[in-house]
Order: sequence, then structure tokens, then C-alpha cells
Amino acid sequence: MAWIDEWLPQWQFDEVHHIRSRASPAALLDATAAYDPAHDRVINAALSLREAPARLAAALGLGNAVRPQRFGLADFVLLGRHGDEALAYGLVGRFWEPGYGLQPLADAEAFRAYGEADAAKLVLGFEVRRNETPSPHTTLTTLTRVACADPAARRRLAAYWTVIRPMSGLIRQRILADIRRAAEHADPAEPG
Repeated sequence: MAWIDEWLPQWQFDEVHHIRSRASPAALLDATAAYDPAHDRVINAALSLREAPARLAAALGLGNAVRPQRFGLADFVLLGRHGDEALAYGLVGRFWEPGYGLQPLADAEAFRAYGEADAAKLVLGFEVRRNETPSPHTTLTTLTRVACADPAARRRLAAYWTVIRPMSGLIRQRILADIRRAAEHADPAEPG
């Protein structure tokens, strides 16, 4: 996924997942851009569990705790779409904090320029590739990269990543499967 190198050329953490589909590359990227995980019970349960400490702290009135809003793709900024080949989203925050420590970003250039200490930048990229052999299909790949601004953020993210990575992988697989279903439903004539 060389195209997302433009947004995050150096990183410390990454995760890659693939799925095959009979849909066209354009249909897969269109389904990716329209994806909404709100209907997925497993994703909702995982996010509820992740957000439970912040909700509890807010309910108990501890410190400056604020009840978190449901985390989702709306928190990401669209970095861009590269034709019918790739799509990328960006997010900046202190993901290890109970409320994710999200930093608001106006646009892709704000993502590129962000450089505060004790935070992490995350790129969520999707790439499609049409393969004709041995049987026609399209591969949809999701790649998550995270770069930490300083050693303190890297230590905090390393501990957080260790805990959330198994569930993160399951969520990515469910997202890919949902995108495939939507794309194949919208693009039923593709062979494969």
C-alpha cells in the first residue's frame, strides 16, 4: 500500500487483513466508503466494553471524566481516495485513554500537520487489487498503521495495542466481510 506512505511513511505499529471478493474494485471501494458498523453486534459489544471505564468514571463524577460518544468511522478524517485502487482515513489521539483522547481534525492537511507530543497518528487504509488467475477475484486489504509522536506515547500505545489487538483483528475481519457482502450485492454481475 505505497499510496498511504504519503500520509504515514514511518510507523511503529501495524495490522493487515485481506479478504477475497467477486465484486469489482470500484464496488468494493464504494462499499468501503459507505460502510457503517452500527448494525454489527460484535463490534458494538467490543466498543461498549472498551468504553466502559470512561462511562463508569463519568457516572461516578470522577475528575474531569466525560461520558464518551460511540467511537466510529465518523471520528476519522478522509485522507483521500486514489481512483478505484485505495482509500485512506486518518485519526489522531491518545487511544490508550478512556475516552480515546481524540484530537479534532478539520481535514487531511490538518492530519498531515499534526505534531503534538504524547499522541499517536493512525491511518486506516483500504486497497483493492483485481486478480485474474487462477480464478477472477478482487482482493480487499485493510492496513492500519500507527505512529507515536514520542517515546512516552509509544510506551503507552504498546501496552494498549497488546490488549486490544486481538479484538481489533476480529473487528477488521468483520468489517471486511460486511464490505464484501455489500459490494457483491451491489455488483452481482461480476464473475468469480
